[in-house]
Amino acid sequence: MRVGIRTDASSQIGTGHLARCQTLADALAQRGAQIRFVCRHLTEGAQERLQAAGHAVMRIDGAGEPDDLPHAAWLGGSQAEDAARTCAALAGFAPDWLIVDHYALDARWERALRERALRIMAIDDLADRDHACDLLLDQNLYADMAARYAQRVPASARRLLGPRYALLRPEFTAMRGRHRDGGVRRVLVFFGGVDAANQTGRVIALLPRVLSAQVAVDVVIGAAHPHRAAIEAACAQAGYGCHVQTGRMAELMAAADLAIGAGGTAVWERACVGLPALVWPVADNQREQVATAADAGLLHAPLHADHEDEALLRQIAALCESPHLLHALSAAGAATVDGAGSARVCRALGCTGVTMRPVAVADSDCLFAWRNREAVRRVSRNRDPIPRPAHDAWLAETLGRADRLLLVGERNGQALGVVRFDLAGDEAEVSIYLSPGEHGAGAGGDLLAAAERWLTLERPAGVCKIRAEVAGDNASSRHMFLSAGYLPDAARFFKRILPDD
Repeated sequence: MRVGIRTDASSQIGTGHLARCQTLADALAQRGAQIRFVCRHLTEGAQERLQAAGHAVMRIDGAGEPDDLPHAAWLGGSQAEDAARTCAALAGFAPDWLIVDHYALDARWERALRERALRIMAIDDLADRDHACDLLLDQNLYADMAARYAQRVPASARRLLGPRYALLRPEFTAMRGRHRDGGVRRVLVFFGGVDAANQTGRVIALLPRVLSAQVAVDVVIGAAHPHRAAIEAACAQAGYGCHVQTGRMAELMAAADLAIGAGGTAVWERACVGLPALVWPVADNQREQVATAADAGLLHAPLHADHEDEALLRQIAALCESPHLLHALSAAGAATVDGAGSARVCRALGCTGVTMRPVAVADSDCLFAWRNREAVRRVSRNRDPIPRPAHDAWLAETLGRADRLLLVGERNGQALGVVRFDLAGDEAEVSIYLSPGEHGAGAGGDLLAAAERWLTLERPAGVCKIRAEVAGDNASSRHMFLSAGYLPDAARFFKRILPDD
């Protein structure tokens, strides 16, 4: 698969759009996709970081008068000119998907790119402009998610809405699970990669007035922060750790007990690792996101903290003395954001990195060992261990049946799991389990999506529906099928009848 990505980063735009696009690009590349970024504006070192990750970067310039969008000035030219230069930058690449993440580009630009891209995905947060896309992603939480883009995208476009699709790097998922007792021993300060209003410097100056000397403080800024030198000096004087363009953000979030920062993708990063946060927006496009997340109990967003120092000091002190509130914020965040958003988006793009092949007799030993694992038996219809002769007889029969398809999914040369389709009329009943050690975020969903695609391409005549039966106590499988778009259509009940004594 080939994927083009059109996005920018600057002191005006910030670095969040580029950061989440690189997160998705990295996930796609791990699944075998080739990536080409097309950018007009980039902050210091950004192109080198993209290239170091293995992504091609094409730079374009611009011309023409800005269009009529609220953020048109961010582009530095007209959409028509940008579209023409993006088409030229993608010449010879022929992307299967073109991803656009830019508040200054809308349906007009997307229609112009149809000559270069087979399908288009738009990433948006604002719902303030029309899109001519096949897939739309808004990873934020809003009260009106279902209706938010009703008039903004084609009726045929699929919409990925909410923080379950948050584009987070794998290290955030790896840092989940830390127990937090509500005490505040370490504070993390981070207001985005640019922080043009220098809220970072403001908070650093205030913290000695409200935190005891025993509380450690970590401050994170981007390499392009306009007040970098002053912040580094202030941190050195106060004894705070200062991290510039760090690759340890997930680790720092996991170590902290309280965060002070802005909206944007960081809201979902903090939630994923269960880090309670005091948050205020640093840009107009963050206001609704922060307010809705606060209403949902995912963060604390007090009024006036963005500009009244005394109000901010009172809020920090109150949080430090409220262990039950901090614990509640932590639990709500972790329950809302599971860190598997990038995998879900990759699946929506049809990029799993999983190849399917029919099972062969040579797979018998592996299948026997995998099927008899306690974790697999626990969620199977037959939960008893399978004797080897019974397994060999079953496999021989299965390989000879026209109404049963048994497949192995592989990724990067390693077996990911096994999928079986039992055919009856127009239905295929699916059964699935992962091989030992393959339980990373989204692994089951990737295997299922690849198997569905295999069935679509190799489909026996008449099969048009896939059915799954899940045991009532198998919550993870139920969640996987629901996430993959399966709809529940019935409930089954049973009761054991014991003979009278």
